[in-house]
Amino acid sequence: MTASGLTFDTGVLIALERRAQRAWNVYRAAREAKVRITVPSVVLAEWWRGRTDAREHVRSGMVIEWLSEQLAAVAGEALGSVPSATTIDAIVKASAASRGDVVYTSDLEDLERLRLYFPTVRVLTV
Repeated sequence: MTASGLTFDTGVLIALERRAQRAWNVYRAAREAKVRITVPSVVLAEWWRGRTDAREHVRSGMVIEWLSEQLAAVAGEALGSVPSATTIDAIVKASAASRGDVVYTSDLEDLERLRLYFPTVRVLTV
C-alpha cells in the first residue's frame, strides 16, 4: 500500500459486509497502517440499504467523500471520453485520481474501461 490511500467501490463494501476474507485482509491492513480509506458518497448510496451492525462497523473505518462540483465535472469529462463507463465508476476513479489512491473493486473490468482517462490510477481486486 504505497499510495496515499485507498478508494473502495461498492463491490468492496458488499464483500466486507459478506465477510469475504480478501476484502477484510485489505481493510484490516489499511486500518493497521493508518492508510486512509475513502468511499465516494455515491458508492455509499449504492451500498447502504439500512442500518445494520455489519454496515456500521464497515462504515466506521472509512472517510466519506461528498461529491463536489469539481469531482463531478472530472467524472463527467471521463464519461465523455469513455461512453461505455458508468457514472459511479467514473466518480470512483476521479476521486482516487485526485489523491493518488489505489482503487479496490470486485469488478476490475468495469473500472479498467476508464484507464484511458485515468492512466495513473491503479486498480486491484478483492
